Amino acid sequence: MNMTYRFFCLTLALVLTALGANAALRGDVNGDMEVNIADINALIDIILTGDDAMQGDVNGDGEINIADINAVIDIILGGGEEEPYNGPVVGGDISMLTKYEAHQKMALRYNINNAHYYDVNGQVIDDVITWTKQQGWNAARVRLFVNPAHASTADKGQGVIQNLDTVKVLGARIKAAGMQFMLDFHYSDSWADPVKQFTPAEWASLDDEQLVQQVYEYTRDCLRALKAAGATPDYIQTGNEISYGMLWGPVGTPNANLKKCYVGDETNWERFTNLLKAAGRACREECPKAKIILHTERVAKLNILLNFYNQMKSKQVDYDIIGLSYYPYFHGDLSTLAAALNSVSNSFQDKDIMIVETGYSYHYKVGDLDYSSTWPLTLEGQRKFTADLIARIKPYSRLKGLFWWFPEANEYGLGGSYWNTLHVNDNWYNAGLWNHETGRATPALYELKSFVE
Repeated sequence: MNMTYRFFCLTLALVLTALGANAALRGDVNGDMEVNIADINALIDIILTGDDAMQGDVNGDGEINIADINAVIDIILGGGEEEPYNGPVVGGDISMLTKYEAHQKMALRYNINNAHYYDVNGQVIDDVITWTKQQGWNAARVRLFVNPAHASTADKGQGVIQNLDTVKVLGARIKAAGMQFMLDFHYSDSWADPVKQFTPAEWASLDDEQLVQQVYEYTRDCLRALKAAGATPDYIQTGNEISYGMLWGPVGTPNANLKKCYVGDETNWERFTNLLKAAGRACREECPKAKIILHTERVAKLNILLNFYNQMKSKQVDYDIIGLSYYPYFHGDLSTLAAALNSVSNSFQDKDIMIVETGYSYHYKVGDLDYSSTWPLTLEGQRKFTADLIARIKPYSRLKGLFWWFPEANEYGLGGSYWNTLHVNDNWYNAGLWNHETGRATPALYELKSFVE
């Protein structure tokens, strides 16, 4: 860079600063929590000295050059980033979509011509993501495993396939469709839930202090890769259904069930919250406008639910949204959900709330509890559950999101064939939003849009 250009940049920065700086975390090259002429000076020094300091890569393209100076100038002018959307969101966890699409394409190559997603009238849907956007959905969620290649054969058959490459593709499509993108870190090689929070195989030898650093670096690196792929998350779950902690120990070892967090036992809470703080720090640094979600599923056990978020408060864990799972066939009727919402909304008035997982079957019983007398196991029963759920939760002004789990399940044209997507003895998940027997979207899919209307 010649001195003439450097003088031009400095002069322009002075003019822009005089117009009024619009401070933002992105572009804060010198780390003083402001974005102004000092950051342009710091960036010029990085370019002149050949320093590879990552904070100089303002536009996230993997290089540090004049384009980054222009990015800082845009931020100062206030044009660097749009303000994040803060309205209600509705959609689903579509983590298996690319797998279904691939199997449908393979089936079509062998003249199995009915393997498609269809709308309720039987019209072929060309792109599920853009089509759901047209039906009123404005968000989608995708899970991420550390290395699903280490998962068991059974777990892979049940849908544990989402590595970073998968998420980059889906996330970029979600963003390109103009939808909000929720990223669900599992911090495990396989399913993470109340009874399974196993440390990834490649992290098995790390002690607690090293795990904290690993979680930070892994979260940071994943977010950088997603940003570069055009898949910047708008919401980030730092863990999936983590009511009892996470990273307990490697599966199959004596430590597999250690490190759990319980009510009335302080033994592992500090360790757990240190992991969450590390994950949250990476989120704030890489995606400062994204909202962090802490996801639990104990809506039927209020003492565990409240204790969890009280621990987060006392340990000063940084997050924005209380994320809940609610399945009537596991948790109870809508009055159970309402009691949980009343408790968390009254106790944590500085936090928004989302139901990040829900679902109900249109055919065959799912789970332990039977509510078929209230919501029959039919297409109309599934729609009625959806309408009743939305009617119950809409009065909560801070409840900002509703996500259906695994709506994309659709074995139509694939069942019993080589391309059957879920290889689990042909036992399909019947609480999705496409009918396995017809390939058509269920009425509940269309009902979901009423949450944001």
